[in-house]
Amino acid sequence: MAPAQRSKHAHTIVILLVAGVALLALVLGLGLGLGLRNRNKDASAASGATSNLSSQLTAQNGSHAFFIRGAAAMAKDPPQTREYNFTISNVRGAPAGVEKDMVVVNNIWPGPTIEVNQHDRVVIRVMNRAQNATAIHWHGLYQRGTPFYDGTHGITQCGIPPGQDLVYNFTLGDFSGTTWWHSHYMTQYTDGVTGAFIVHPTNATVSAPTYDTDSLIQVGDMYHTISDKLLAAFTSPSGIDGTPGDEPVPDTGTINGMGQYGVNGSQVGTCYKLTLAPNATHRLRIINSGSFADVRFSVDGHPLTVVETDGVEVAPYVVEAVQVSVAQRYSVLLTTNNTAGVYWMRAVVQEDMFTYDQPGFNGNALGVLQYTGVDNSTMPDPGLVDNNPGTGKNLTLMDTALLRPASKQHPPKATLTYKITVSFQVTADNGFFAFINSTSWTPLSGSPTLFSHLGADTVGANTFDNSQLILTSPNSEVIDLIIDNLDDGDHPFHLHGYKFWIMGTGDGRYQGQDVDDVVNPLLRDTHLIPSFTWTVLRFVANNPGAWAFHCHISWHMAIGLLVQFYTMPTEAAGLLLPQDMVDQCSTEGASARVR
Repeated sequence: MAPAQRSKHAHTIVILLVAGVALLALVLGLGLGLGLRNRNKDASAASGATSNLSSQLTAQNGSHAFFIRGAAAMAKDPPQTREYNFTISNVRGAPAGVEKDMVVVNNIWPGPTIEVNQHDRVVIRVMNRAQNATAIHWHGLYQRGTPFYDGTHGITQCGIPPGQDLVYNFTLGDFSGTTWWHSHYMTQYTDGVTGAFIVHPTNATVSAPTYDTDSLIQVGDMYHTISDKLLAAFTSPSGIDGTPGDEPVPDTGTINGMGQYGVNGSQVGTCYKLTLAPNATHRLRIINSGSFADVRFSVDGHPLTVVETDGVEVAPYVVEAVQVSVAQRYSVLLTTNNTAGVYWMRAVVQEDMFTYDQPGFNGNALGVLQYTGVDNSTMPDPGLVDNNPGTGKNLTLMDTALLRPASKQHPPKATLTYKITVSFQVTADNGFFAFINSTSWTPLSGSPTLFSHLGADTVGANTFDNSQLILTSPNSEVIDLIIDNLDDGDHPFHLHGYKFWIMGTGDGRYQGQDVDDVVNPLLRDTHLIPSFTWTVLRFVANNPGAWAFHCHISWHMAIGLLVQFYTMPTEAAGLLLPQDMVDQCSTEGASARVR
């Protein structure tokens, strides 16, 4: 459908990809004094709507649920096959004290943690007992030789139908570090299909950080309404708040699946409590598994030393707080050398992208750091909830521009040029979508890109219908992605199958600046591109398969903010597709034809 000649207020992005993302009743008056953009009155999308569900979410209380064995404990494990069973189901849960519909794995949220070593084989049997189809993406993993297990609905697989199973079976290559898994089927992960995925290096580098314990801190925004209802309101002609394109505003934030919320003037919910031994160094692996907003994480009285970014070791960088965009990961070291006691952990949902007021919104998710030996009933000073004392060390918020890989990087010269334009627009029939070169991506039912076996003769061609734009490189290439973000919002872009170097950034449009003189650029897989700026990303396209490049804001990807790279298609065409995946595509295609 042709887009109408109007767009979301100032919302036009131009992207050029050219060679050359325990009950807290004592806490009162949670609130943030952050600047908001174009905030309107509140909106509603049937918040708290119920469904006929038979099971309840199982609570995960205590630090033990989110401690992991760690690299030292697993160092002597021989290479092996590690097997997991995931059962996806619809449940009712109240992570922040308000009961809501959820879709989860193994009746818990966050879902099961996968902890493995480099070069292990991982076998995950996904049993879909939920009401809708699903697909699971293993974020950040390269899937070299097994691109069909990347888990991206419409690109590398069809959906796993309700009542059916699929076994993901792949060997980990050189990836190590902190990542996560999540549903990659519409906005389903917003409802709870997420979990951590930790890969320990088999040969740690000399610069590898040393620490005594290893813990997960999974943070993010959270909605009390099931995501398909929010998506329907978001894409309706009037939008969720009367303005097309205004994204659903979350209700609260969480730390390891626990949060707080205001109901009738009182606070409900729980605080995640992390108990750590004094006079030791502890690794915290922070993952933003939310759907929309950045989250700023800090611990009162304790500086954080950043040592990892999206699976890449970085030179130690001491900060006051770490701001994590959707889908990004950071490891920090925290030393428990303060007075033995309890301290607030803070996961503050950033509001700069919100466009209307959400009644009851609480963006200040709180947890508790407790030193071993302190009475379990002790809570931090409630007077500090709205008065963050910081660390007292005259430190600052992490600046990603100052992060540098611990192992010096030498990116090769770019060899290939692409150019695309992206915009948010209202269509002629009053729908709101993201367009890339006048193409708004939607998954093709029964016909994922990878299964179509593109050949090298399709370079630069759009061989699918008008909902698919596929950039094809026949050989191993070094691709520059020059991104002009002229939107008034930030976008965390993620590239499947690869990491990229951040070669350069600047204000306004890209004007041909030389980025080859950058020294030791940061390497990662998800990068936040700020509003009204340009960014140059570079990657070596030598991994055969079809790979998504998309904004990781759940609502933006759902309305088409995605382009595909089909790299080395001749080699990809020689891959043997698992028969059960082929069969599920037949099921999905037949279902689409019936509809």
